Amino acid sequence: MPDIISREIQLISRPTGMPTPHNFTLAQTKLEPLQNGQVLVRNLYMSVDPYMRGRMNGGKSYVPPFELGKPMSGGAVGEVVQSHAPEFQPGDAVTSNYGWREYFIATPPELHPVSRDLQPLSVYLGALGMTGLTAWAGLYLVDVKAEDVIFISGAAGAVGNVAGQLAKIRGCEVIGSAGSLEKVKFLREECGFDVAFDYKTSPVIPVIEQLNLAALNGIDVYFDNVGGEMLEAALSALRVNGRIIACGGISGYNAEIPKPGPTNLFNITTKRLTMKGLIVGDWLGCRGEFEQVVGEYYRSGKLKNKETVVVGIDKAVSAFLGLFTGENIGKMIVKLD
Repeated sequence: MPDIISREIQLISRPTGMPTPHNFTLAQTKLEPLQNGQVLVRNLYMSVDPYMRGRMNGGKSYVPPFELGKPMSGGAVGEVVQSHAPEFQPGDAVTSNYGWREYFIATPPELHPVSRDLQPLSVYLGALGMTGLTAWAGLYLVDVKAEDVIFISGAAGAVGNVAGQLAKIRGCEVIGSAGSLEKVKFLREECGFDVAFDYKTSPVIPVIEQLNLAALNGIDVYFDNVGGEMLEAALSALRVNGRIIACGGISGYNAEIPKPGPTNLFNITTKRLTMKGLIVGDWLGCRGEFEQVVGEYYRSGKLKNKETVVVGIDKAVSAFLGLFTGENIGKMIVKLD
């Protein structure tokens, strides 16, 4: 087989505040010949996700930081090109954590087989991928049940829209916040949210005022993807014994100085609230059950997979940066040409 030259995105400097294209470079690498027990994969789609911003910092966290001058990593779905392992054959579709590159060599334990019956294959990065699993796990984490009133921030994003759809399937009343009228329309008309509001209204209407109008009698659950003002509003609106799923805090990911926390945290005490942190890696053992259950929702049309697709690995950095300026509806996907 001729030499494979793969393009890849490397982090070359650690950003301060909002990353810029200058923190990254598009490099080329020649892959080594395939050895016994190895598989060569060509990526078809790769994922960009807000959590990756934290991996661009140095220091210890729940996931290791990206190494400077090395290819970054993240979710990807691809097809096997060549296999020296009996577990996989050329043409098999697989997911991996070898995103941000066009080709890679891996061993079978690093690959997760997926069915080509479900299309597009990029669904395995969205509704049936890690973001979908995050949404599904969050509802289980705090036992979301029928008739709960749930508020979801960042609701038009990859996790938020799936969480809302799954909550509707459970029989919940679902409220979402998003950053444009187009996204609000998406939540109401395509995802079935009962109420959705634009937190970027002009003139600005405080989030707490919009949330109080959306949930006159308060909320039972808050699915937090944003933090900041959204969390403070939810703490005010939550009823006694309410629950918070602490999934993300995108409003502060690029802050150069940590922002002060909500001023009303004492509501956790007075309302006897429960707040639980969510890391999807803790739920990988449930992936089979998730793919079976949520996969059937997708097949039957009960669950929609919304994507914003950017084409070309050379556009991957701009797609990632677009997550922080609200350029995506649903899952941001990079299709590798």
